[in-house]
Amino acid sequence: MERSAEIEASLLAQVAEVPEAIENFDEEAVFNIINNTFTSHDASTLNAINIHPTFNPLDKLIEAYEENKRLYERLLEAEKAKMEYLERLLKDK
Repeated sequence: MERSAEIEASLLAQVAEVPEAIENFDEEAVFNIINNTFTSHDASTLNAINIHPTFNPLDKLIEAYEENKRLYERLLEAEKAKMEYLERLLKDK
């Protein structure tokens, strides 16, 4: 466009839509477009994407559940300790 002597009306209309596109930018929509339109049959790309994971997704889900459970129990213990500390402070007064 910068090097052109004249700008086509259709191109100028596209440029005019840019501020609206920036104002209405939605990152999730961009990723959806990329995910739904990306196709490659190149072996190196397919290996990079790793369509067939080397782990069992259910195992990962169970690990995440167990970690969440451990974190919840630690939080509960911390809250109990805090309550005991506050109760001691109230008794001392």
